[in-house]
Amino acid sequence: MTRPKRLAVVMDPMQSINPKKDTSLELMIEAQNRSWEVFYLEMKDLFLKNGDAEGLLRKVKLFKDQQPWFEEVATSYEKLSDIDVILMRKDPPFDIEYIMATYILEKAEESGAWVINKPSSIRDVNEKVFTAWFPQCCPSGLMTRSIAEVRKFLTHHKKIVVKPTHKMGGQSIFILTEGDPNTQVILEEITQRGTVFIVAQAYIPEIKTQGDKRIILIDGEPVPYGIARIPEGDDHRGNLAVGASAKGFPLSERDLWICDQIKPTLKKKGLFFVGIDVIGEFMTEINVTSPTGIKEIDKFHGTHIASLFWEKVEEKLKKRADA
Repeated sequence: MTRPKRLAVVMDPMQSINPKKDTSLELMIEAQNRSWEVFYLEMKDLFLKNGDAEGLLRKVKLFKDQQPWFEEVATSYEKLSDIDVILMRKDPPFDIEYIMATYILEKAEESGAWVINKPSSIRDVNEKVFTAWFPQCCPSGLMTRSIAEVRKFLTHHKKIVVKPTHKMGGQSIFILTEGDPNTQVILEEITQRGTVFIVAQAYIPEIKTQGDKRIILIDGEPVPYGIARIPEGDDHRGNLAVGASAKGFPLSERDLWICDQIKPTLKKKGLFFVGIDVIGEFMTEINVTSPTGIKEIDKFHGTHIASLFWEKVEEKLKKRADA
């Protein structure tokens, strides 16, 4: 008798997620519906012992649109090489602890597990910085520690966005306008007085009218619909986590062109599940740690992105088995 496929998801504590919106939970439920065994781990449950990647696996039963949304049915210490697919879905901040976890997952990958996304590529691809590899798709940008360089950039563009390189959900994102008396103190704070790299981008005014568009790519192919996150009131951040509203949209020719530009690199780097952010005509971020938004896209467009995800995963697993 063939054993069921086994999925392990590295993520934040299950009890802390929002089950109405959580992409990881949606992917796990769809795997369960396909008769996979589903486990989850927190960062503290990962080990590297005598060269073997191991983990404390928590087997779960999942419930859609119910409270509670999961039941932990068993725990076991196992080698991660015995898992078919591992999803790395821990939210940022992307810090040294995150990097250590990718080393453990890289050892699991070497031993035969398929880790999505590829651990070495998660390390290589900073979500705020990697857009610089595709300047034809992006607004004018700068990464620097230098307050003086940011001020020159501001003088040239008149209005810019500055943000840290390692956070998520709209945290510590500022808009600076030339002549703003708070400019110096904001730059001192965000660069920790010139000791920390930040990213600056030219301000894109379409954020207020068209929002910050989230586009999902699976194995390099874009889902044909996305969600636009529209900032509320005077807030400039297009993030649902800070109160932005959402609306659906079909991808434009420009959106599809951007996806086509980045597709070869995503596939080469093993970045199987990616969310890009697009404002107006420009890509502003490439999210590879824990892209979100599939439930909102499904709600607006009647899609089932989790099903599409697992169809592609199972197709690739079959090809690997037949090779």
